[in-house]
Amino acid sequence: MNTLPFVIAKRYLLAKKSQNIINVISMISSLGIMVGTAALLIVLSVFNGLNVFVGSLFGSFDPDLKVEPLSGKVFEADSAYVKLITDIEGVDNATCILCDNALLSYQKRQMPAMVMGVDSLFKKVIAIDDIVFDGKYSVGMYGLDFCMLGAILADQLGAHSTAYASKMTIYTPKRTGKINMAMPEKSFVQEEATVCGSFAVQQVDYDSNYAIISIEQARDLFCYSANEVSAIGIRVAEGYDIDKVKEKIKGVLGENVAVNDKWEQHKSFFKMMQVEKFMAFLILTFIIIIAAFNIIGSLSMLIFEKKESISVLKSMGASRQLITRIFLFEGWLVSLGGVVIGLILGIILVLIQQHFGIIGFANSEDYIISAYPVQFQWLDALIVFVTVSIVGILAACYPVHSIVGRYYSQMLSDN
Repeated sequence: MNTLPFVIAKRYLLAKKSQNIINVISMISSLGIMVGTAALLIVLSVFNGLNVFVGSLFGSFDPDLKVEPLSGKVFEADSAYVKLITDIEGVDNATCILCDNALLSYQKRQMPAMVMGVDSLFKKVIAIDDIVFDGKYSVGMYGLDFCMLGAILADQLGAHSTAYASKMTIYTPKRTGKINMAMPEKSFVQEEATVCGSFAVQQVDYDSNYAIISIEQARDLFCYSANEVSAIGIRVAEGYDIDKVKEKIKGVLGENVAVNDKWEQHKSFFKMMQVEKFMAFLILTFIIIIAAFNIIGSLSMLIFEKKESISVLKSMGASRQLITRIFLFEGWLVSLGGVVIGLILGIILVLIQQHFGIIGFANSEDYIISAYPVQFQWLDALIVFVTVSIVGILAACYPVHSIVGRYYSQMLSDN
């Protein structure tokens, strides 16, 4: 590699200029790149932190893997089918789930809800005890018709801890048979369950919509047979790779069902987060592009100042390409200094926030977490470095090729 252009560019950058304004503009250019780089890395890390944090909230109520039908609401899953899954290496346990919409009536209040029927193994697949908000989880454990409500749903129904052990009525339209318009109440199935407590996932979709009952009662309520389920929740044994276990389950069960991990169970939400992260990346990159316009100004003034040096270099045999590379390196060095310092500053700030939570929320006692969640990823640092470096190089290309080419052509015509 010919290092001569780089050596001359570095000398031009560090040498004292006749016009101090050139140094000022170069410093402003580098400072703008530095701030933009740090801001870009920090924003991407915030989105990573939100992804991890919200994913952990979903994870407290979602199984590691979920087997669901590709079409329709339910599919057949007898004890032999479930045993086929639990016998797969890496599967710790499996639970049958049956979900559908229903109307809950408690005392004089009524609320629509997603009623989820679970079996006695649900507790071994989902760490339900970790999210119990009030009362005690008893669903499907003692052979009685217990019901557990999401915390917000329980509050809307007025089913607080002082009212536990009271009966709640669940209504749902009959799936089969004809509706008798003379007696419309006969078109509903009605079940009663004893409220035993409430749970809080800290996600509105769950806490305001879900009610858990035993799967036997859910089958009676929704008029399904003893082997029909909406999904099978699977807990992967500790130490096993979820993706590998997922592929094994797919191989055993075939193509008639979908096996979804936690990301796929909330695909629309996580895709939305990725889109928002990408849009934030584009907006901040655009701001960095604007900041890089300072490089055009500083390089233009530097080339003008070094006009005589360009003439000397030409007389010594320097080609147009060599002179062009000198000033391209000059612009690259200005942006590189900003990129490197900005990355170091951004990484330090992100790691400090990630480990110590310096920047918190006002009235943090009202939030689930007290500080902004961030998560540093080396891939983000690499993407930021490459992106901002390319912006810096492109910003230097126009003034260098345009002005140097004009000066060089003029010198040729003078000779």
